Amino acid sequence: MTSNSENAAAGSATKMRRIRSFVLRTGRMTEGQRRAYDIHWPSKGLSLADGEVDFEQVFGRRAPVALEIGFGMGDSLATMARNDPDTDFVGVEVHSPGVGRLMYLIDEQGIENLRAYCDDAVEVLERCVPDQSLSRVQIYFPDPWHKKRHHKRRLVQPEFVALLAKKLRAGGVLHLATDWENYAEHMMAVMTASPDFSNTCSDGGFAPRPEYRPITKFEKRGERLGHGVWDLLFAKNAE
Repeated sequence: MTSNSENAAAGSATKMRRIRSFVLRTGRMTEGQRRAYDIHWPSKGLSLADGEVDFEQVFGRRAPVALEIGFGMGDSLATMARNDPDTDFVGVEVHSPGVGRLMYLIDEQGIENLRAYCDDAVEVLERCVPDQSLSRVQIYFPDPWHKKRHHKRRLVQPEFVALLAKKLRAGGVLHLATDWENYAEHMMAVMTASPDFSNTCSDGGFAPRPEYRPITKFEKRGERLGHGVWDLLFAKNAE
Protein backbone atom coordinates (compact mmCIF):
# COMPACT_ATOMS: atom_id res chain seq x y z
CA MET A 1 0.00 0.00 0.00
CA THR A 2 1.27 3.46 -0.87
CA SER A 3 1.25 6.11 1.89
CA ASN A 4 -0.30 9.56 1.49
CA SER A 5 3.14 11.12 1.74
CA GLU A 6 4.43 8.91 -1.09
CA ASN A 7 1.43 9.84 -3.22
CA ALA A 8 2.04 13.51 -2.52
CA ALA A 9 5.71 13.20 -3.40
CA ALA A 10 4.87 11.43 -6.64
CA GLY A 11 2.33 14.09 -7.53
CA SER A 12 4.81 16.85 -6.79
CA ALA A 13 7.44 15.20 -9.00
CA THR A 14 4.92 14.82 -11.83
CA LYS A 15 3.95 18.47 -11.56
CA MET A 16 7.58 19.57 -11.54
CA ARG A 17 8.39 17.58 -14.67
CA ARG A 18 5.85 19.57 -16.64
CA ILE A 19 8.66 22.11 -16.83
CA ARG A 20 11.58 20.79 -18.79
CA SER A 21 15.06 22.25 -18.61
CA PHE A 22 15.51 21.89 -22.36
CA VAL A 23 14.05 21.80 -25.81
CA LEU A 24 15.08 18.51 -27.40
CA ARG A 25 17.18 19.29 -30.45
CA THR A 26 18.37 16.90 -33.07
CA GLY A 27 21.99 16.64 -34.05
CA ARG A 28 24.85 14.21 -34.11
CA MET A 29 28.23 14.37 -32.49
CA THR A 30 31.16 15.05 -34.74
CA GLU A 31 33.84 12.39 -34.90
CA GLY A 32 35.99 14.41 -32.50
CA GLN A 33 33.13 14.92 -30.04
CA ARG A 34 32.27 11.23 -30.10
CA ARG A 35 35.88 10.22 -29.54
CA ALA A 36 36.24 12.65 -26.63
CA TYR A 37 32.96 11.44 -25.17
CA ASP A 38 33.92 7.78 -25.41
CA ILE A 39 37.35 8.36 -23.85
CA HIS A 40 36.49 10.81 -21.07
CA TRP A 41 32.87 10.11 -20.12
CA PRO A 42 33.81 7.20 -17.80
CA SER A 43 35.91 9.55 -15.64
CA LYS A 44 34.21 12.93 -16.21
CA GLY A 45 30.57 11.96 -16.74
CA LEU A 46 27.87 11.53 -14.11
CA SER A 47 24.80 9.33 -14.53
CA LEU A 48 21.22 9.88 -13.47
CA ALA A 49 20.95 6.15 -12.82
CA ASP A 50 23.56 6.35 -10.05
CA GLY A 51 21.24 8.40 -7.87
CA GLU A 52 22.37 10.83 -5.19
CA VAL A 53 25.96 11.89 -5.63
CA ASP A 54 28.66 12.70 -3.07
CA PHE A 55 30.55 15.62 -4.59
CA GLU A 56 33.49 15.23 -2.21
CA GLN A 57 33.91 11.67 -3.40
CA VAL A 58 33.47 12.61 -7.07
CA PHE A 59 36.12 15.33 -7.00
CA GLY A 60 38.31 13.87 -4.27
CA ARG A 61 38.18 16.99 -2.11
CA ARG A 62 35.91 19.37 -0.23
CA ALA A 63 35.29 22.52 -2.28
CA PRO A 64 32.42 24.82 -3.30
CA VAL A 65 30.28 23.28 -6.04
CA ALA A 66 28.75 25.33 -8.87
CA LEU A 67 26.11 23.72 -11.06
CA GLU A 68 25.29 25.05 -14.53
CA ILE A 69 22.01 24.11 -16.18
CA GLY A 70 22.11 24.08 -19.99
CA PHE A 71 25.77 24.70 -20.84
CA GLY A 72 25.28 24.47 -24.61
CA MET A 73 28.56 23.62 -26.32
CA GLY A 74 30.50 24.02 -23.07
CA ASP A 75 32.99 26.75 -23.95
CA SER A 76 31.85 29.16 -21.24
CA LEU A 77 31.62 26.47 -18.56
CA ALA A 78 35.07 25.10 -19.43
CA THR A 79 36.51 28.61 -19.20
CA MET A 80 34.97 29.18 -15.77
CA ALA A 81 36.28 25.85 -14.46
CA ARG A 82 39.76 26.53 -15.81
CA ASN A 83 39.82 30.03 -14.33
CA ASP A 84 38.58 28.94 -10.89
CA PRO A 85 40.46 25.78 -9.86
CA ASP A 86 39.31 26.14 -6.24
CA THR A 87 35.67 25.52 -7.22
CA ASP A 88 34.24 22.27 -8.54
CA PHE A 89 31.82 22.59 -11.47
CA VAL A 90 29.02 20.33 -12.63
CA GLY A 91 27.24 20.93 -15.94
CA VAL A 92 23.88 19.56 -17.01
CA GLU A 93 23.03 19.43 -20.70
CA VAL A 94 20.69 17.14 -22.62
CA HIS A 95 22.13 17.90 -26.06
CA SER A 96 24.72 15.16 -26.62
CA PRO A 97 26.94 17.07 -29.11
CA GLY A 98 27.37 19.75 -26.45
CA VAL A 99 28.38 17.13 -23.91
CA GLY A 100 30.81 15.62 -26.40
CA ARG A 101 32.27 19.07 -27.04
CA LEU A 102 32.69 19.63 -23.30
CA MET A 103 34.53 16.32 -22.96
CA TYR A 104 36.85 17.49 -25.76
CA LEU A 105 37.50 20.79 -23.96
CA ILE A 106 38.18 19.02 -20.67
CA ASP A 107 40.84 16.92 -22.40
CA GLU A 108 42.31 19.74 -24.48
CA GLN A 109 42.60 22.14 -21.54
CA GLY A 110 43.48 19.61 -18.84
CA ILE A 111 40.49 20.52 -16.66
CA GLU A 112 40.11 18.36 -13.55
CA ASN A 113 37.41 20.25 -11.61
CA LEU A 114 34.53 19.70 -14.05
CA ARG A 115 31.96 16.92 -14.47
CA ALA A 116 28.79 16.66 -16.56
CA TYR A 117 25.38 15.05 -16.79
CA CYS A 118 23.69 14.36 -20.12
CA ASP A 119 20.18 14.45 -18.68
CA ASP A 120 17.26 16.72 -17.85
CA ALA A 121 18.20 19.13 -15.05
CA VAL A 122 14.92 18.74 -13.15
CA GLU A 123 15.50 15.01 -12.80
CA VAL A 124 19.17 15.51 -11.91
CA LEU A 125 18.21 17.96 -9.18
CA GLU A 126 15.49 15.75 -7.77
CA ARG A 127 17.36 12.44 -7.90
CA CYS A 128 21.08 13.21 -7.76
CA VAL A 129 21.92 16.53 -6.08
CA PRO A 130 21.88 16.46 -2.26
CA ASP A 131 20.04 19.22 -0.45
CA GLN A 132 22.19 22.20 0.58
CA SER A 133 25.18 20.93 -1.41
CA LEU A 134 25.62 23.73 -3.97
CA SER A 135 27.32 27.09 -3.59
CA ARG A 136 26.04 28.44 -6.91
CA VAL A 137 23.54 27.57 -9.60
CA GLN A 138 23.93 29.30 -12.95
CA ILE A 139 21.43 29.38 -15.79
CA TYR A 140 22.60 31.42 -18.75
CA PHE A 141 20.44 32.30 -21.73
CA PRO A 142 17.72 29.66 -21.30
CA ASP A 143 15.07 29.36 -24.00
CA PRO A 144 12.96 32.53 -23.58
CA TRP A 145 9.77 31.08 -25.08
CA HIS A 146 9.11 34.59 -26.29
CA LYS A 147 5.54 34.02 -27.49
CA LYS A 148 3.11 34.86 -24.70
CA ARG A 149 1.21 31.60 -25.04
CA HIS A 150 4.46 29.73 -24.41
CA HIS A 151 5.54 31.65 -21.29
CA LYS A 152 4.33 28.80 -19.10
CA ARG A 153 7.12 26.67 -20.59
CA ARG A 154 9.85 28.92 -19.27
CA LEU A 155 12.24 27.18 -16.92
CA VAL A 156 12.40 29.93 -14.32
CA GLN A 157 9.10 29.45 -12.51
CA PRO A 158 8.27 29.58 -8.77
CA GLU A 159 8.24 25.79 -8.28
CA PHE A 160 11.59 25.35 -10.04
CA VAL A 161 13.15 28.17 -8.03
CA ALA A 162 11.89 26.48 -4.84
CA LEU A 163 13.62 23.26 -5.94
CA LEU A 164 16.87 25.14 -6.54
CA ALA A 165 16.61 26.72 -3.10
CA LYS A 166 16.58 23.25 -1.52
CA LYS A 167 19.83 22.38 -3.26
CA LEU A 168 21.71 25.59 -2.43
CA ARG A 169 23.49 26.24 0.83
CA ALA A 170 22.47 29.28 2.87
CA GLY A 171 24.12 32.24 1.17
CA GLY A 172 24.50 30.29 -2.06
CA VAL A 173 23.81 32.23 -5.24
CA LEU A 174 21.38 31.67 -8.08
CA HIS A 175 22.79 33.47 -11.12
CA LEU A 176 20.49 33.98 -14.10
CA ALA A 177 21.26 35.73 -17.38
CA THR A 178 19.16 36.41 -20.47
CA ASP A 179 19.22 38.63 -23.54
CA TRP A 180 15.41 38.84 -23.72
CA GLU A 181 14.12 41.84 -21.77
CA ASN A 182 10.67 40.34 -21.26
CA TYR A 183 12.19 37.17 -19.82
CA ALA A 184 14.48 39.27 -17.63
CA GLU A 185 11.43 41.02 -16.22
CA HIS A 186 9.73 37.65 -15.71
CA MET A 187 12.80 36.29 -13.91
CA MET A 188 12.97 39.37 -11.70
CA ALA A 189 9.31 39.04 -10.74
CA VAL A 190 9.68 35.34 -9.88
CA MET A 191 12.87 35.83 -7.88
CA THR A 192 11.62 38.91 -6.03
CA ALA A 193 8.49 37.00 -4.98
CA SER A 194 10.46 34.00 -3.74
CA PRO A 195 10.64 33.74 0.06
CA ASP A 196 13.86 31.76 -0.28
CA PHE A 197 16.04 34.38 -1.97
CA SER A 198 17.19 37.98 -1.63
CA ASN A 199 18.58 40.19 -4.37
CA THR A 200 22.30 40.78 -3.89
CA CYS A 201 21.96 44.24 -5.45
CA SER A 202 21.15 46.84 -2.84
CA ASP A 203 18.86 48.70 -5.23
CA GLY A 204 16.86 45.55 -5.92
CA GLY A 205 17.65 45.65 -9.62
CA PHE A 206 19.70 43.78 -12.19
CA ALA A 207 23.36 43.07 -11.51
CA PRO A 208 26.48 43.94 -13.47
CA ARG A 209 27.95 40.90 -15.19
CA PRO A 210 30.29 39.21 -12.69
CA GLU A 211 33.83 38.78 -13.91
CA TYR A 212 33.56 35.01 -13.56
CA ARG A 213 30.88 34.80 -16.28
CA PRO A 214 32.65 34.90 -19.66
CA ILE A 215 31.13 36.87 -22.52
CA THR A 216 30.11 34.31 -25.12
CA LYS A 217 30.33 34.68 -28.90
CA PHE A 218 26.54 34.61 -28.92
CA GLU A 219 26.46 37.48 -26.43
CA LYS A 220 29.00 39.53 -28.37
CA ARG A 221 26.93 39.12 -31.52
CA GLY A 222 23.87 40.30 -29.65
CA GLU A 223 25.70 43.36 -28.38
CA ARG A 224 26.70 44.27 -31.93
CA LEU A 225 23.02 44.06 -32.88
CA GLY A 226 22.06 46.29 -29.99
CA HIS A 227 20.60 43.56 -27.77
CA GLY A 228 20.82 44.00 -24.03
CA VAL A 229 21.87 41.36 -21.51
CA TRP A 230 20.46 41.17 -18.00
CA ASP A 231 22.10 39.36 -15.07
CA LEU A 232 20.28 38.51 -11.85
CA LEU A 233 22.14 37.48 -8.69
CA PHE A 234 20.03 36.25 -5.79
CA ALA A 235 21.37 34.71 -2.57
CA LYS A 236 19.57 32.00 -0.64
CA ASN A 237 18.27 33.22 2.68
CA ALA A 238 19.39 31.57 5.90
CA GLU A 239 16.73 29.29 7.32
